Amino acid sequence: MNLRRDVFQAIAEPTRRAILLLLASQSMTAGAIAANFDTARPTVSRHLQILTECELLKQEQNGREIYYHINAQKMKEVADFIEPFRQMWDERFNKLEDVMKAYKSKK
Repeated sequence: MNLRRDVFQAIAEPTRRAILLLLASQSMTAGAIAANFDTARPTVSRHLQILTECELLKQEQNGREIYYHINAQKMKEVADFIEPFRQMWDERFNKLEDVMKAYKSKK
């Protein structure tokens, strides 16, 4: 049985979010990624495994090196899921701002 990890559980962990930010601009090897963190390399490798299992990262072999890069399609799926919530909160904050402006103008 192949259990796929939940994307949102994966990105709930700060180190994994930091890895995604690192890889947003360029592909990197596990060693290059690990060099950016004060944790053991096996810990970073485990984070990479989780991100790969939930398809947020893809691996690409180039000679002996394996490069990790963002899976843009999966990231778009996550963004598309979150977008209605972002819009809802934008609307709520805009309404709050209107209420605060009206309150200040009454003073």
